[in-house]
Amino acid sequence: MCLEDGSLLCSAPPAAETQVAWACQLACQLEVAADKPGNVTYHKPFADVAAEQFLASSIAIGPAFRRIADRGVGAVILQAVEDTRYLVDSNTNLGMLLLLAPLARAALRTRPRTFRDRVGAVLEELTVADTADVYRAIRLAMPGGLGGAHRYDVCGETPAVPLQEAMKEAAPRDSVAGEYVTSFATTFSIGLPVLRRALSHGHRLRDAVTQSYLV
Repeated sequence: MCLEDGSLLCSAPPAAETQVAWACQLACQLEVAADKPGNVTYHKPFADVAAEQFLASSIAIGPAFRRIADRGVGAVILQAVEDTRYLVDSNTNLGMLLLLAPLARAALRTRPRTFRDRVGAVLEELTVADTADVYRAIRLAMPGGLGGAHRYDVCGETPAVPLQEAMKEAAPRDSVAGEYVTSFATTFSIGLPVLRRALSHGHRLRDAVTQSYLV
């Protein structure tokens, strides 16, 4: 805010929850801004969805993620999907929400020592209630290509097991579920090192995201 003499009046920094929510929203915007083969980008829409819907979705998730500190991971995912559906009539962000919610919750912690360990702790604490909320979110988002499963099928009865247990069943065929049972091995062992290396070589953030996608 500017004062009459032209100086700036600095307010207190935003709450940690707000900063985390902003980071999640920015991640969703960078995802669609980066050129990636086979995905919607600014220059390449699909028949039923374009970049504008992805940008609208990134705005819609803000309120849910600002409550990540006091709500369950599943509840945040469900609210984000519900809010997205008010603006967009197709699935634009379910996979991103499933990945971002545990990371966002871990970002507000200081222990264990490493961020990946904090993510692992969040995953181990997931409950039966998280499973119920995530199953509702998946059914509402209606993603394509789910297929079927012998156990814990999302089209069947919601299982009364913690979410990480349900993800174990899907992990062999679903990369998002695989992250839940490996403490985000792909993210931390492959994606993040490539992103950091690209940035250290002077690439723009969008180009670094593209490079991470291609590995």
